[in-house]
This record gives sequence, structure tokens and C-alpha cells, in this order.
Amino acid sequence: SSLQRLQVDAASADASIALAALLHEYDITPEDGQLILSRDIFRSSGRTVARINGRALSQQILQQVASWLVDIHGQSEHMSLLRPDQHVNFLDRYADLLPLRSELGAKVTEWRNARKTLQVMQQTDRDQSRRAEFLRFEIEEIEKAELRPGEVEELEEERKVLSNAEHLREHCELVYGAIKGADVGSDEFKPALDQLRVAQRSLGELSRMDKSLQEYADNLAEAVYRLEDVAASISSYESDIEDNPRHLSEIEERLDQIARLKRKYGAASIEEILQRAAEDEAELETITNRDEIIAKLQQQDSEYRREIGQIAQQLSARRQEAAQRLSVAMEAQLNDLNMRRARFAVEIEQVPDEQGVLASVNGEPEQYYACDLTGIDRVQFLIAPNPGEPFKPLTKIASGGETSRLMLALKTILTSADATPTLIFDEIDAGISGQSGQIVGAKLWMLTQNHQVICVTHLPQIAAFADTHYNVSKQIFDERTVTIVNELRPEQRVREIAHIMGGNVTEYSMKSAEEMLARAFLWKENFARNMQEKAKDFII
Repeated sequence: SSLQRLQVDAASADASIALAALLHEYDITPEDGQLILSRDIFRSSGRTVARINGRALSQQILQQVASWLVDIHGQSEHMSLLRPDQHVNFLDRYADLLPLRSELGAKVTEWRNARKTLQVMQQTDRDQSRRAEFLRFEIEEIEKAELRPGEVEELEEERKVLSNAEHLREHCELVYGAIKGADVGSDEFKPALDQLRVAQRSLGELSRMDKSLQEYADNLAEAVYRLEDVAASISSYESDIEDNPRHLSEIEERLDQIARLKRKYGAASIEEILQRAAEDEAELETITNRDEIIAKLQQQDSEYRREIGQIAQQLSARRQEAAQRLSVAMEAQLNDLNMRRARFAVEIEQVPDEQGVLASVNGEPEQYYACDLTGIDRVQFLIAPNPGEPFKPLTKIASGGETSRLMLALKTILTSADATPTLIFDEIDAGISGQSGQIVGAKLWMLTQNHQVICVTHLPQIAAFADTHYNVSKQIFDERTVTIVNELRPEQRVREIAHIMGGNVTEYSMKSAEEMLARAFLWKENFARNMQEKAKDFII
């Protein structure tokens, strides 16, 4: 068919407060407690239609809502661990600092805009003088033109009348003659008023004999009066028509003048030209009062630098404290992921900048630091994989397998406070195998205590821990490649695990697959039992 459709269903019962607010903002109401997100892709045109609960919305809104329901982690996100500029985002999510950082970012944006205004104001006096002279010229030219809103329409209407003066007089004479009598080209012609008066007299006689006709007589009399009024008005209108070529020429010149001004100022109407003059006057006033305004902007800049510095200082202190906790938590997770002797650290540094914000870091005297939308801190994750090795940036020493395990460790820590109901992991098995795969599989299953977890994997040790399995394959039908997803029955699960263990399915690989699934099942049972015991102890 010419249409491909991807539909994702998600229950909103566990929706976060933030998602509920987002749905309210876009007037989206869950149906029976569910949101149905869909996107129709038309192959012929490439056009897409995004829908939520059947209602067409923009692709941007669909992505916003989907991001609160599904969190996708693929190889690209693993690589984000190798980008130091992303490390601050991980740390702030862990420490729940995004609201405070958002507050700081808004202030920094205001500060940047104010500073741009200040920089413009601080241009050389010569530049400002030339600009002021130019503005005065524009203002004077527009004022001298004495433009009025609606003037073009009035002039065009007047030009139409003057251009058709003879034609208008001719038709006025015809109308007047038809009503009251004049030379209309026929000796037998009888004016309308004469005929109506004859009818009026006759109907008057009839009404005196039959009172039921009085209403008609009155109506006819009213028609006669109205027609006499029309004739008088047409006569007056005709006498006012002037044949004035000079005035017509003046109107044409005025319209040409207005058209030139429109072209010059890129305006579609007189109103836009007048708006240009108002903007010029405001800018000229700003230049005229330049020194006073610069002083105010400099004071405002100083206030911004101190206010933002206070927020950045608070943010930095909380990051320092969270960095210690994250390091301990990461090392514990890495120990579980067979990186038992690895050490993890979070490096937080600041860059002095006399044009930055005023803050005190680690109890040191206040000084100015460079500040962006994330604050004054430059955050970088460091790792020492083996004893005796110094800490180094992840980019310099982390292998593909280590990066995958680091990301899983970080996600395990972060998801405890993550409200996203569905997590999708793609290529989490990159660079790992064997026992490490079992540990990764167990970690992924532990995430299911708070989330729905979907994992795309080719590693049997990871797949064995899943509660439900699907086989994804591609087949060709009618010269088209089609992706097929099948849920596997218990016996099919064993065969598929055996297949990805070694390719050829043998009696030995089937037995190994059964044992692998059994070990994973036993581990999950023990974990669930231990969790129940801990819950009982907590209740007691």
C-alpha cells in the first residue's frame, strides 16, 4: 500500500505531573486512561501526519509527549558518555537539579539579551551620530508627506469619480428623465412619475369606494414620494459632478508619492510607513538619551552578574555534593557489572572570566567566572579502570564494552527518579559478552521493577532475562522489504536462544539454552523473594 503507519500505545495511569501539564497545555485528554500516539507516513509524497488519540497535531508535539512515555537508549546515547559537554546533564538529572538549572538558564538568557543591548549602545559616537542623522531624515520625510490612514482608499474612490465624470452625468440624465420626464429618445415615452400619479388618482377613487384598498393607496402614495426624492437626489448629484482634469492630475501625483514611499520603506500600507516613523522616533530618543541609558544598562548588567552568580554558586555547591554520591553509586554498579576494581570520579571545574558572573566556589573569595545556560561548572566524568592508574577522561580510555556498561550503570542510578514509563535499549550489548552479558541482563531486568523495559539484543545472556520475547525479522514480499515481529511461545524462546548462541540449532545448544533460561528464571525468583522479605522487614 502507499501508506505505512507506526502506532505506539501507552497507558497514562502512571503519567508524571509534568506530562499531565503538557497534555493540558495542548488540550489532550486521555481516552479510558490511555494515550494512542500514531504517525502516518505517505510513501509517495514523504508527507507525515502525527496524531494523538486520533487528533492531528504537529510532529513536535508528538515528540514532546512521546519523550515522557518512552526513553530510547541506543548506540548514539552510549556515545554521549564520550562527550564531556553532556556529562553535566547526567549529573543534574541525578541530583534533581534541572528545575534550578532552568531558572538559571532563563536568567542567563535575559542577561545575554540585556548585554547585547548594552554593546549596541556602546558603539562609537560617530556611528551613533550617523545613525541619528539618518533617522531624522526618515522621520522628516514621512512627516512632510502628511500621510493619513485610509487616504489611499479615499483618493482611489475620488479618482474613479473624476475619471468617469461624463459617463456619470449621462446616466444621471437618463435616470432623471425616466422618472420625471426629459428627452430620452422616444416621443411615446411617459415619465414614471406621471404614470404613477395617474395610478395614484385612480386608486384613490377606488379606496373611497372600498376602504379595503386604502392600504394599497397609501403604499402607492409613499412610492410616489420616494421616487420624487430619488429624482431630486440624482439631480443634485449630477450638479455636483465636476470635470476637473487638474484635480485628477493632483490625485494621481499624490497616489504616486505614496506608492514611492511604500516601495522605499518596504511597506504594504500607510499604516506600516507611520509605524516605521514611530520606531525611528523611539530609536532616535534612545540615541539622544544614550549616556543615561548606558549607565542604567551597566547597573542592570552588574545586578544580573551578581544575581546569576548566586544561583550558579548554589547550583555548583549541590553538584559538588551530588558528584561524591554519584561516584560511590557508580563504583557500586560497576562492581556488579564485572568492573570490580574500576574507580569513577566527577571532575567539576570553573573558568575565571572578568566578564562573567560573581560567585564563591568551595568557600573561596568571590571572583568572576564564565557562565553559560548550565552555570559556571565544567563537568567531566573520569575513570580509572585498573588499580594504580590515574583518573582520565572517558574519551581517552573507555572501550566500547566499558562505555556500554558505564551507560547501563548510569541509567540504573538515574531511573530510580525517572518518571518515564517505558525504556528502550538498543545495542546495549555492544562490546560485551559472556558473564558480563549475564550481569547486564540482570541489571536490565531490575529496571523492570519501576519501568517497562524493551531491549533489542543479539546476546543470549541478556535475552535470557526477559519475561517476554519477540523475534524481529525482515522478509521480502512483492519486491518490498517487510519487518515482521512475532511473540515467541516458550518452546520457541528456547530455540531462538539456541540460535543466537551459535547459529546452528543442535541438541547441545538447545540444552544450553534451556539451562541459561532456567538460571535466569531462578535468579529473578530469588531477587523477587528477597525484595518481598525486605518489604516485610520495612513494614514491621
